[in-house]
Amino acid sequence: MATGFPARAPGPDASAGRVLRRWKLWIAPGVLSALAVLLLSLLYMGGILTPTSSLHRLPIALVDADTGAPLPGQATDLGAQVSAAILGSSPAGQVQWRQVGAAEAQDQLASGRVYGALLIPPGFTAEVARLTTGQATVRPTLTVLTNPGSGSLGSSLASQITQKAAGQASAAIGKQLSTSPALAGADATTRLLLADPVAVVTTVGHPIGAHSGLGLTAFYYTLLLVLGGFISANVVHSAVDTSLGYADSEIGPWHTRRPTVPINRTQTLLVKMGMTAGLSVLATSLIMVATIAVLGMDAPHQALLWLFSICACLTVGLGAQAINAAFGGIGQLVSMFVFIALALPSSGATVPLEATPGFYHFLAAFEPMRQVVGGVRSILYFDARADAGLTRGWIMIAVGFVVALVFGFAMTGYYDRKGLARMVPQPG
Repeated sequence: MATGFPARAPGPDASAGRVLRRWKLWIAPGVLSALAVLLLSLLYMGGILTPTSSLHRLPIALVDADTGAPLPGQATDLGAQVSAAILGSSPAGQVQWRQVGAAEAQDQLASGRVYGALLIPPGFTAEVARLTTGQATVRPTLTVLTNPGSGSLGSSLASQITQKAAGQASAAIGKQLSTSPALAGADATTRLLLADPVAVVTTVGHPIGAHSGLGLTAFYYTLLLVLGGFISANVVHSAVDTSLGYADSEIGPWHTRRPTVPINRTQTLLVKMGMTAGLSVLATSLIMVATIAVLGMDAPHQALLWLFSICACLTVGLGAQAINAAFGGIGQLVSMFVFIALALPSSGATVPLEATPGFYHFLAAFEPMRQVVGGVRSILYFDARADAGLTRGWIMIAVGFVVALVFGFAMTGYYDRKGLARMVPQPG
């Protein structure tokens, strides 16, 4: 029967041409490549294109410390009026203004629970009133507090929102003052000043180190941990299969095939997970040496960071091994989507989740990078506070560790009971 191939081996050019003309050869790689590229494009670009229009309840603290007497003819002081105006003018659902005291606002900044704050200072009404008398020595101010540890884009969005709100408040106060009878004989300079009477000052509410990448080191450090676990797991996966004789070893023109070792799937997975555990310690230690000792990254609580990093890297590695054991040849592609492709846009590390479409919120509930970022950010920027994401990070790492073990050994145990032994390569 004709097969489309000659009986003897043809020359290299003819062989390549004949193989490429077999259209069935293109189906699997074509479909998988197309789907991967399409999904990656939709995932990555879909999460960053419209952060401002996707805003949903971005938490910002609003502090009204003004305790002065109201202006003549007014029922409340200007601090209360500004607060009410800000709450009423914000687009519905986009910002979650948290009306708190100054101490609570600082605490929420220090734990990363808010992306910024707007402070109406004590004596604000009195300072504005002095403008109408010509006795003012300083211009009244509203203070915008940023929080770079929560992420540069998140802090920037909060800063833009609070600055806009403060500017609108100043214009409203100016309009109110312009109708005051006390300004009947005021000169042009005074009237110009009172048209926009409030200065808006921006300052850092919770500072981070100068070697913190403007709040991005937590993301890149987490990415290194995930990649370390993922790469180590796949290197171990290939090396063990080669060593046990279930895969060929090819380095350049050199090809070897070891004798096949009779071992079931469960024992093979146990070997791979044990090696992954050892390499996780090595990978994490080298990451810390490179980033902290060599490059000088700001990193307080280094012992805690090392322990947390090992556990995170190990959990990713064990998860990758479990997926490889369950899915076989496409396991590496599946684990790449689980630990990298879906994890990056839903991590909330570069674009806050409050500025992404709802689908990414769903992914963030279980994707490992989101959980690890929260723990790393807490250690690096927020004094390792439990409520800054560290507790959730530990819990989700533990959950991921258990899921990886249960899923991996459940699948290999099932395959072994069914007698689905791995195919033993035969000499060609």
